[in-house]
Amino acid sequence: MGFGNIKSKDGQKQLNDFLADRSYIEGYVPSQADVVVFEAMSGAPSADLCHALRWFNHMSSYKKPEMQSWPGVKQPLGNYGPKGGAPAAAGDDDDDDDDDDDIDLFGSDDEAETAAAEKLKEERLAAYAAKKSKKPALIAKSMIILDVKPWDDETDMTEVEKSVRSIATDGLVWGTSKLVPLAYGIKKLQISCVVEDDKVGTDFLEESITAFEDYVQSVDVAAFNKI
Repeated sequence: MGFGNIKSKDGQKQLNDFLADRSYIEGYVPSQADVVVFEAMSGAPSADLCHALRWFNHMSSYKKPEMQSWPGVKQPLGNYGPKGGAPAAAGDDDDDDDDDDDIDLFGSDDEAETAAAEKLKEERLAAYAAKKSKKPALIAKSMIILDVKPWDDETDMTEVEKSVRSIATDGLVWGTSKLVPLAYGIKKLQISCVVEDDKVGTDFLEESITAFEDYVQSVDVAAFNKI
């Protein structure tokens, strides 16, 4: 079944429902499955599809060379999503865990009585431990949407966005942005970013942005989601 036409509203709604309890298309880390679905989309989902939008903004925070290094092998789009892709559910074990289940750690009772069986058991235990040690550590990240408000309708919003994006630090990646009308011709800059929770917080972002006092009146956190 898959997602159908991922460029359509119906296809993106299926993607949104699919990601309601998942961070990625498959497993617990970004993979080529995410790349295939992301590249098939024509743009960001609408704001009401919050799970799909959160995932899309997260994917947008990565550069293409980095995405090409992710694990997995690209398959046709129809192989991913409900049924057709048969991806692991949020509570299911990933492929590595399935492989682990296939390991017979102790062999049969008869083999355990022989020296050869004991040696085989030790080798399997060592292989199992080595495999577990190679699993990548997950980095806690959040997707934040900020509302940056100017002083008046004469403020150059291009310079506002340029100033915001000039803020650079380890663990911070800026995402998509747009201008949203406030009142009396004034527009605010709404901009998203992905941060590593241990390195970047909302206090740092607010203080850094309001430091551009010639352009910025105030900063509000419009949305904050763990990813």
